[in-house]
Amino acid sequence: MKEKEAALRRIECVDAMPSVRVNRRAADRIGSGHPWIFASDVISAGQAGAGDVVRVVDPKGRAVGTAHYSTTSQIALRLLSSRVETVNEKFLHDRIRTAYEYRQRFVRDSDAYRLVHAEGDFLPGLVVDRYADWLVVQLLNQGMDRMRLEIVSALQKIIQPRGILARNDVPSRTKESLPQEKTVFAGEIPDRVEFLMNGLRWSADLLGGQKTGSFLDQRENYLAAAHYARGEALDCFSGSGGFAMHLARRCDSVEAIDSSAPALANLGENAGRNGISNITRQEADVLEYLPGLVHARRQFDIVIVDPPAFTKSRGAVEGAVRGYKEVNLRALRLVKPGGILVSCSCSHHMTETHLLEVIAAAALDTRKTLRVLERRTQAQDHPILLTVPETHYLKCLIFEVL
Repeated sequence: MKEKEAALRRIECVDAMPSVRVNRRAADRIGSGHPWIFASDVISAGQAGAGDVVRVVDPKGRAVGTAHYSTTSQIALRLLSSRVETVNEKFLHDRIRTAYEYRQRFVRDSDAYRLVHAEGDFLPGLVVDRYADWLVVQLLNQGMDRMRLEIVSALQKIIQPRGILARNDVPSRTKESLPQEKTVFAGEIPDRVEFLMNGLRWSADLLGGQKTGSFLDQRENYLAAAHYARGEALDCFSGSGGFAMHLARRCDSVEAIDSSAPALANLGENAGRNGISNITRQEADVLEYLPGLVHARRQFDIVIVDPPAFTKSRGAVEGAVRGYKEVNLRALRLVKPGGILVSCSCSHHMTETHLLEVIAAAALDTRKTLRVLERRTQAQDHPILLTVPETHYLKCLIFEVL
């Protein structure tokens, strides 16, 4: 009897769902496996309000899926399902549980990882990062923001965390007319949280640190770079030391450069926590600092270039190209013959092909020949969907400098 009543309630919820009619281009886009529909492709939003779960229908009125509706973003609809179905706590619980089980298959020697990767886990607008017993949530659209209570409840049932923090202080929320905020959703968030990554012990400031507290998407690339590490290493844009810490276990010395004093202080703490004493920290602008190393005739066995995104929009790619070329050109001048260059880009708009072309141009200018050793991307806990290119943003290229 209870199952019958629950089924009737689900039917009622679906029947009461507002409908949004889209044009043929949008319907074809959904059919090709992409979950975004732009405002310019919406024919009629009907009675749909900010953050509503809506039935998406094509020009002939045929249902093509269920989505969150945004009243202000250029991305008006983000598809949650290719079927018309109720989106509630159970829906979220099942999706988050599936995401959690996927991470259990791939994450090793780490209790910090991305638990939910938005579109990559079929939950557009929702990001959840785990740091040991604490979770950091980002609600990036009106729909997920409205479902915060259901999201927190589902996370508590699946993970039983000691605290859940919302780091809703990202610029993308302004496109959804949502405030930027930091809010403790559940439990307590200490000043520092300790976690394990690749067998190393780390600490992070979840409230004030970069991103959600640390950089988790390079976890597997840290190990790949360490495989080639030896002798003297240079880590450019080091941050809190993801690459530096991993290289230090195999190198004689590591010089870490970053413009952020708090990040370098965190690197020092993390190094001390693991008994690492061969990292030298240098607070400086990388592009201004590297020419001094060239002038001093310094040479390194491995150089890491992992800058922040030089572009976050398609229109700024040209300027980003100049930035990526300049930093890689200066780095190449510092690599010994037979040494290693690891070059990264975290900008979706800078494709791997484009980055390879930029580095090839830098190599020609410095009269260096490069052998491609590895072409890598973000860690597997940041899954990439083949039909959603926006889920692929991180490139990590490893070269031997001949």
